[in-house]
Order: sequence, then structure tokens, then C-alpha cells
Amino acid sequence: MAEHQSTIEIEADPEAVFDFLVTDEGMTAWMGQYAALDPRPGGEFAVNIAGYAIRGHYVEVDRPHRVAFTWGMAGSEALPPGASIVTFTLSPTALGTRVELSHTRLPDAEVAGHVRGWNHFLPRLGLVSTGVTLGPDDWQPI
Repeated sequence: MAEHQSTIEIEADPEAVFDFLVTDEGMTAWMGQYAALDPRPGGEFAVNIAGYAIRGHYVEVDRPHRVAFTWGMAGSEALPPGASIVTFTLSPTALGTRVELSHTRLPDAEVAGHVRGWNHFLPRLGLVSTGVTLGPDDWQPI
């Protein structure tokens, strides 16, 4: 199993950024076309991204500092629902928020695709957190 970590600085306060991780409308503003989120430990995490049904459940919700949820794809043997864990840690900075992403328990064969995905989606989180309205996302896995 492997791990991916990324960091982004966003010119918005942690409360504003946090909402994009725990609300249906917030999540789909930067990632996915559909979300059904129940942000409490054990609550549902469901997001459809580029035709993939990402499914899991929230593990930790500590507003506005940290949110973690399990992650996997419905129908996947390589990465079934709940198989990996995504954690966002938000820290206030002089300009806004430092967001640290950790995606753990990824099968080695899944790392490259998830790195490409996070490299695409994290900047989108940064934009929407500062008030930019993005159009539909056309990202597709390779």
C-alpha cells in the first residue's frame, strides 16, 4: 500500500474551505458531478467523478481543522469502497489556509491515477474557496 501527500495554500479562512469538504454543493463546486455527504463519523461519503462512483464514509470531522473519509470505487476490485483514506488538514496562515491532503492505503497500481486526480482537483478547491465559480469539470482519468 502507498500514500500520496499534497499541500496547497488558499487565500480563504479555514471555515470557508472546510465547507467545500462537507457539503454536497461545496464538494461538487470543485470535484465531481454528484455528492451525497453526511459529515459525521460513520456518515456517508458519496461522490461521482467522471463516471466513477466514489464511496466511503466519514471517519473524522473536526470543524474547521480536519476531515477524513474512506475512499474507493463502487464495483472496483482494486480499490473497493472504503479501501483507502483521504484526510484534509486545514491550518490557518497569515494569508488564509494551508490545506494538507493525505491519501493513504492506496494500492500501488492506483497511485499514479490518484496523484493526477489530486493535482487537478486541489487547485480547483483553491479557486472555489476564494469565490471563483467554475464551470463543469471535464477531467477524465487516463
